[in-house]
Amino acid sequence: MNAVPSCATASAALPEPAIAFELDGQPVSAHPGETLLAAAQRHGVQIPRLCHQDGLRPDGNCRACVVEIAGERTLAPSCCRTPTEGMQVQSASARARKSQQMVLEMLLSDMPATGYKWNDDDAPHAQAAGNEVPGQHGELSAWADRLGVRVRPALQALRRAQPAADTSHPAMAVNLDACIQCKRCLRACREEQVNDVIGYALRGAGSKIVFDLDDPMAESSCVACGECVQACPTGALMPKTQIGSQAVDRRVDSVCPFCGVGCLITYQIREEKIVSVQGRDGPANHGRLCVKGRFGFDYAHHPERLTRPLIRKPGVPKDWQGQTRPAHWRELFREASWDEALDLAAGQLAALRERHGPKALAGFGSAKGSNEEAYLFQKLVRTGFGSNNVDHCTRLCHASSVAALLEGVGSGAVSNPVHDVEHAELIFVIGANPTANHPVAATWMKNAARRGSRIVLADPRVTDIGRHAWRTLQFRADTDVAMLNALIHTVIEEDLVDMAFVRARVDNFDALKANAAGYSPEAVAPVCGIPAQTLREVARAFARARSAMILWGMGVSQHVHGTDNARCLIALCAITGQIGKPGSGLHPLRGQNNVQGASDAGLIPMMFPNYQRVDDPEARAWFENFWGLHPAPAGGGRPGALDATPGYTVVEIMHKALAPESDPHKVRGMYIMGENPAMSDPDLNHARHALASLEHLVVQDIFLTETAWLADVVLPASAWPEKTGTASNTDRMVQLGRRALNAPGNARPDLWIIQQIAQRMGLDWRYEGEESGVAAVYEEMRQAMHASIGGISWERLVRASSVTYPCHSADDPGQPIVFTERFPTPTGRLKLVPAQTIPAAEQPDAEYPLVLITGRQLEHWHTGSMTRRSSVLDAIEPMATASVHGDELRCRGLQPGALVRIRSRRGGVQLRLRRDDGTPHGTVFMPFAYGEAAANLLTHAALDPFGKIPEFKYCAVAIEQLDAAPSRSLSP
Repeated sequence: MNAVPSCATASAALPEPAIAFELDGQPVSAHPGETLLAAAQRHGVQIPRLCHQDGLRPDGNCRACVVEIAGERTLAPSCCRTPTEGMQVQSASARARKSQQMVLEMLLSDMPATGYKWNDDDAPHAQAAGNEVPGQHGELSAWADRLGVRVRPALQALRRAQPAADTSHPAMAVNLDACIQCKRCLRACREEQVNDVIGYALRGAGSKIVFDLDDPMAESSCVACGECVQACPTGALMPKTQIGSQAVDRRVDSVCPFCGVGCLITYQIREEKIVSVQGRDGPANHGRLCVKGRFGFDYAHHPERLTRPLIRKPGVPKDWQGQTRPAHWRELFREASWDEALDLAAGQLAALRERHGPKALAGFGSAKGSNEEAYLFQKLVRTGFGSNNVDHCTRLCHASSVAALLEGVGSGAVSNPVHDVEHAELIFVIGANPTANHPVAATWMKNAARRGSRIVLADPRVTDIGRHAWRTLQFRADTDVAMLNALIHTVIEEDLVDMAFVRARVDNFDALKANAAGYSPEAVAPVCGIPAQTLREVARAFARARSAMILWGMGVSQHVHGTDNARCLIALCAITGQIGKPGSGLHPLRGQNNVQGASDAGLIPMMFPNYQRVDDPEARAWFENFWGLHPAPAGGGRPGALDATPGYTVVEIMHKALAPESDPHKVRGMYIMGENPAMSDPDLNHARHALASLEHLVVQDIFLTETAWLADVVLPASAWPEKTGTASNTDRMVQLGRRALNAPGNARPDLWIIQQIAQRMGLDWRYEGEESGVAAVYEEMRQAMHASIGGISWERLVRASSVTYPCHSADDPGQPIVFTERFPTPTGRLKLVPAQTIPAAEQPDAEYPLVLITGRQLEHWHTGSMTRRSSVLDAIEPMATASVHGDELRCRGLQPGALVRIRSRRGGVQLRLRRDDGTPHGTVFMPFAYGEAAANLLTHAALDPFGKIPEFKYCAVAIEQLDAAPSRSLSP
């Protein structure tokens, strides 16, 4: 697969020549468009600056960075001024220096008596904080110290009346007494994150920074991304965790442990605890973070962390219908040594394998662990257990997308990184809520919209990204295929097909054309609820755009027709030629931080690493040789050859756990690492019953999750900040995270635990050493995945932190855009697969009149085992809610905040109502992160026949009011 840089143009212009000028008497040069400030900094000349921050638009309002330019009457702000050929600039002349010092003194004179100072070893413009010292205020004081500025008493006596602090927000403190009105926070909020919360109000001496209509921060529309905190130069905005002393013991670079965007971060460590997190200038985030990445770190220090191995007490039943109560673990478990717990865990698994055969065992790995853990885990199941019964949560999020992509384009990964939306003329977002689920990725979309790109949002729910959309297609739930076929029909009927692209690179166009003939917008409009003229308008805009990109989420994939949905998206891109070039392509937004990497590493039942099918004899022979497998000994023992049949998927394993004793492939034992199927699987009563029915369940995790509650052996593992390893984000970037903390108590690294299980099951594994062991596993994985990451050595990752694949050699920079010349299919051509409408497995009726849509919310992630244990995140969103349109509430006589019971044919939960007018009539939206109101108790376990993914996004429910007490906080 060949690629072009994302900034490539059709005809590359010759580079503009450098601009020669004089700075402080020395000849220097500037790049075209480079400011005086940036050029000076590049040449080692430090000019004071306060309102300026790299990455933010220059504002020029503080005037601390003024310089003297020969022949000009006034001093010029260097952050806004670009040099011209031959210009003579003085950054520290007497006149410039006096003005710089005066600005600093006047700003300092207005400061409160105490403040904050950056560490002495930091550059004056750095964002890292240091020790609290009376009269010191961040970057302002650092520059004042550097320039020898002291505030005269007469000037200090004129200090303004100090406004009161606003500490209403759980995460951040607002100290406007330290505000210098540099507007960095405003630009960060409005222009970088595009949240439009922070404003500048009033005039003259009364002017000030405000949140919305001068509301307390906690009552404003702030989403707590913390971009303003990272931008603030004085401590006027700061994390509450760092009020007081700003000293930290060390800083450790890593990767965010939450969504698939893969933001690079820096942990700030003090007294062996993370006290704050800052965004790092990584290729996916460029310093930006969201509320989870910035404030969701303290789960690692939660008192419920598992610190010793636990063994279920004899005779204690597994109450799968009861509530999980981590604080009462002693009622079910006793503590054990590692040797005892590991001997029991592995010994019972091996015994079940010997008595009932390899198919009796299964393993669930984790998309929240590292690539190395995923690789080693699937290797253990395949070579130690003896079957391919290994899966992870990709089965529950994007399995149908991957199935369609492998079938159509030959690769399950994205064609373009999210950031490539900056080159897209049209951005088609379908079945995704990026502002909640991928907030930093959403900022790139919002930035593009501000520059003129047109966003089309297609979703049953109108979410926050809809505020930036050019057109919104709010289609009826379950009509995705019909609507997308109508777009395809329009492109073909109105002769908008890129026939040159189709002839050169696409197969099966005639079949697609014949299928789409029956889906005219006029015929489909009554079905999906979108006017025919709007469908035609969007189809024309997509086809005619110079570049168009499709991004989708689990609203596309989590249906019985999820694979068909993705097939339609592939077809729409293909027939319009919108793939294989900058700003054009297909991007399924990955869910958790390492869904992409865990899938790449083979943590799926039908594929070895790098998507090589287990039923391919050539691939199987290669891995048998690579892993050193030999024929099984005559007396039994561990398997000697790899299983040739695909294993069971997540949901199928649960069915097999409840299979009758007569079933030769009944699953009797499981090893679960970092997954929580007792919360994430559909039809939770069925899943929990299955887990409780296992003869032996081993759970490796950091908390006593709902799944661990049903275990026979619980092994305490390491949280993300406690490990070194790699993760692969949604953009195909392999990124290195480093250990910042030691695991608490007697908890152990996941890689160590996997090896201990493997050794006790007859595998002679020796990946030894803290970092060297991780590196050894990575290098082995790299050989197994040479076609994609062959050029990304461990040493290269240590140097670069992030490298995009495919990357074939040590000097290959990586390929952010793929499919530029051919597709990785046997023919090199894309295969179109027509899709017909398939109804959801369950439809509303008189008893269950509403449709349930499940998903995630901004503050909480997946099953909530981490985010519900983060103090800030849980304070912002502490209770389970169900979102319903205001008109639907009125029709049913319900009020926001009322306690209700939502029930389906499988179960019921109690929770509060929230008004959300973006949720369509006839539907209910619920997040699934709340154990006390688990949405998946309601969901249907029907599977997509191709991706084997459950239908989380559609089932029939009813609402019953229990308590009408309103809650003001849940009103719009």
